[in-house]
Amino acid sequence: MAESVYKIIELVGTSPTSWEDAARQAVETASRSLRDLRVAEISKLDMKIEKGKVVAYRARVSLSFKYQKED
Repeated sequence: MAESVYKIIELVGTSPTSWEDAARQAVETASRSLRDLRVAEISKLDMKIEKGKVVAYRARVSLSFKYQKED
């Protein structure tokens, strides 16, 4: 197996609908500018509350991607 190096970044996705959608938003947004995404791990879930009502779901996502090797 070839040696590889991975970078891990942390993102926060938001959604008015669900935690799953918030996590998906974070990954899909990152995939527009990062290549070779490998693993997404949910590290924290929370909600934004206004006037006693949940108005947004937030998912903190640790996302890893592979560094591209220069030849």
